[in-house]
Amino acid sequence: MLWKEILIRYGELTTKGRNRKDFIQQLKHNIKYIFSDIGSLTIRAERDRMHIVLDNEEQFEKIVERLPRVFGIQSFSPVAMCEKEMEIIQQTAQKIMDRYKDQSITFKVEVHRSDKSFPYQTYDIQKAVGGFLLKHNPNLSVDVKNPDVELRVEIRKEAAYLMSEIIYGAAGMPVGSNGRSLLLLSGGIDSPVAGYLMMKRGVRIDAIHFFSPPYTSDQSLQKVKDLANELTKFGSSIRLHVIPFTELQVLIKDTVPAEMLMTTTRRMMMKIADKVREEIGALGLVTGESLGQVASQTLESLTAINAVTNTPILRPLISFDKLEIIDIAQQIGTYETSIKPYEDCCTVFTPANPKTRPKLERVTHFESQVDFDEYIERAVKNREVYTFPEKRATENKFKHLL
Repeated sequence: MLWKEILIRYGELTTKGRNRKDFIQQLKHNIKYIFSDIGSLTIRAERDRMHIVLDNEEQFEKIVERLPRVFGIQSFSPVAMCEKEMEIIQQTAQKIMDRYKDQSITFKVEVHRSDKSFPYQTYDIQKAVGGFLLKHNPNLSVDVKNPDVELRVEIRKEAAYLMSEIIYGAAGMPVGSNGRSLLLLSGGIDSPVAGYLMMKRGVRIDAIHFFSPPYTSDQSLQKVKDLANELTKFGSSIRLHVIPFTELQVLIKDTVPAEMLMTTTRRMMMKIADKVREEIGALGLVTGESLGQVASQTLESLTAINAVTNTPILRPLISFDKLEIIDIAQQIGTYETSIKPYEDCCTVFTPANPKTRPKLERVTHFESQVDFDEYIERAVKNREVYTFPEKRATENKFKHLL
């Protein structure tokens, strides 16, 4: 097999100071977790880069397929390795450039010589490798400023390493490096995107969903489970807390004026979510709200909803328009699931003319006429919890990542 390792570049992690090693260690754990189904990986983590040792072609293909989704990686390259003899280095370079033999391309050779005992100087290596490739490949020409392919040769103590391809990663921070938050996950387009963006900033996500049978169907719940599972491909398992919400939602409908129904419903959801957040030790709540998108997402509505908790409410989509959100949903693979025609509880009992500027005093006045607390406690107590992806035999090694 030509490729012997994957070289990973950290990107934003390199800006960290004394705690850089903690971020790097988290990234290493996440990579081992996402590839736990292909056996134990040998990973060398250094200050500025990481190396995954490859055992076989099948392993290589799976790693290259999934690694671009792991947050904390700026880019990576498949790396060939050979003995530090010029003829062998030239032959290895030829094997790499054979991949481009059907194309007329420009190239250059970039050399990094960390082993100063190697008898060739940097320029001599560039000349020897570049000249060899030009002689044996009539489709190649040199462009040192803007080449189609940059063949990098690194001369290290143990061997020579060669690479020609840079594959961009998901960037961001390793999931788990910035604590845990609870995502209010509906079956719509927005909330999965919000979860994705928080994971990109290193936040580990639990999700909570409000289920109101018979007003919402089993298909709507399955859609949410599918969305939660989709988010796990970015390097972390996700627990989904399903709240039985029918009893409380009917109570709200029967006791609150129709125009304030959505505001009170959102406030009760936030109260329930905050209790679950406290139980699981999360530090914040995450929603997919975008300012002004619907009646419950005006500044006045958000102020009334926020008033039920002192917990930070993180809204990564607050300034996004719908087309921007759809674009991200399509890129990350959640869009097709989100648009399946199964409605969630937010569409149940929706008034014709909801308040876009609810007054907090009026909202609390109507809510004070009913003791919602026992219903909230019951909903939290009777929730069902699902873990995605479904547990694998190898997952027990990674309980500390859940």
